[in-house]
Amino acid sequence: MADHKDDHLPVTPSSSKAIADFIQQAEQLPATRATEKGRLIFALDATASREATWDRACHLQGKMFAETQALGQLAVQLCYYRGFSQFHASPWLHSTEALLAEMNQVSCIGGYTQISRLLQHGLTEAKQQPLQAIVFVGDSLEESIDELCNWAGRLKLHGVPVFLFQESYDQAATQGYQQIAKVSGGAHCQFNEGSAAELQALLSAVAVYSVGGLKALQHFAKGQPDVVLQLEHQLSGG
Repeated sequence: MADHKDDHLPVTPSSSKAIADFIQQAEQLPATRATEKGRLIFALDATASREATWDRACHLQGKMFAETQALGQLAVQLCYYRGFSQFHASPWLHSTEALLAEMNQVSCIGGYTQISRLLQHGLTEAKQQPLQAIVFVGDSLEESIDELCNWAGRLKLHGVPVFLFQESYDQAATQGYQQIAKVSGGAHCQFNEGSAAELQALLSAVAVYSVGGLKALQHFAKGQPDVVLQLEHQLSGG
């Protein structure tokens, strides 16, 4: 695993002001231009309870690429965890066919959540090359929220928001997902079980945001399901 010594968050008052100034400057940077490529980590919980959602995601993932064609190029890395400490990150993929081929090779296996490992991986990727977003689809959380928020804060300093899409009404997961989203500058949304349209819209929305920025998302959100409007509202600071 990469050395993270340089990522420790400063704790002195003067350093805290420096962090605040850094975040303010980062938020004023212009959105990604249409000629650039947006990099997006697409992560799913592949433990046993997620098999039905994994199948749905296989059918829906193509819209992420389709919705960004007019804005610029999109590169997606598929990440998932399952079983006993299994974590996988695919190569960077540039088409729906390549992503679907990766997803079709996966079977869901029981195990505990590894969201912390996902966030650490995202930080490593962001250090190597700009990363516009991490999107995670899951239904539970079995890890320390304090640890997860620590990694979410480091991602914030690297300009990487985390979008957590929750299928379930598990209260512990809801609280944890909301805090990760808040600390990282991302968003948390719940979608109804079996609602393919909501999940598809959310995935497409983050893809549009990754390539075109907030203005592109605001344009895309018009006429979309309420969950997309909620996502756009969170990112707009509402």
